[in-house]
Amino acid sequence: MTHKERANTNNGSGNEKIFSEYQRMIEKEVTIINKAGMHTRPASTIVKIAAKYKSDFYISKDDFEVNGKSIIGVMTLAAEQGSKLTLKFEGDDEKDFSKEMIDFFERGFDEL
Repeated sequence: MTHKERANTNNGSGNEKIFSEYQRMIEKEVTIINKAGMHTRPASTIVKIAAKYKSDFYISKDDFEVNGKSIIGVMTLAAEQGSKLTLKFEGDDEKDFSKEMIDFFERGFDEL
């Protein structure tokens, strides 16, 4: 699902609906660039960054998607150097969240 819509009934008739809220999702493909891949230290940092935000966060690799706020989920990806991952952010603070997380990935988890 890439969009959420909330329908509200208008004027009490039950026949009209107004879509009062339309929320988008941010999705970005990243590549693991550090030699050691996504080992315990970067996985822990990913979860710590994610915990600061309210938005939902998912990471997928090869059609396998995990909750990016779960250390167990992040570690099960076993993402080595060169792996392509898709990061998905959805919620009120998704813009700030995605910027911080994507920057962390693009810096090679501060291991370059």
